Amino acid sequence: MGDPLNTGFAEAVAGFATGVVVLTVRDGRDDLGTTVTSFMSVSLDPPMVLASVSTTSYLTEVLTRQPRWAATILSANQRALAGRFASEGRPSARILLASLPHHRGEHSDALIPETGVAALECETRHILESGDHTLFTAEALATDYTTRDQEPLIRVNRRYL
Repeated sequence: MGDPLNTGFAEAVAGFATGVVVLTVRDGRDDLGTTVTSFMSVSLDPPMVLASVSTTSYLTEVLTRQPRWAATILSANQRALAGRFASEGRPSARILLASLPHHRGEHSDALIPETGVAALECETRHILESGDHTLFTAEALATDYTTRDQEPLIRVNRRYL
């Protein structure tokens, strides 16, 4: 039998090139999050992903201090959640998720919505500034969950599909 993390990771990212992800991180007593539209698998062994975050965002500053975070791959029916986490001046992730089932990740302590396609807990291994974004390459520490019955939400030409 294979490694459960690698099996779960492979299921979570199978056929997934890039899509809409809610990235969350705990910073002290605060919970932060944003919608990320550039997220992809970069390695199966070890299981690694890449997330692109605007360099000028506060979240980028936090992610350089807090290496552990969670990424929830949103399903096609989660456009409203993606919009909430993408809005300017958004409140704490705790408030944005208050009405939805969620939990704290065992490895990252980040808030994780329970209704996506998949959720991963990650630890940053490399940080690279690239133009107006910062790329965070991270190892998947755990696959929180995967579902097989939902299509991922993707964004093309400023529209969710």
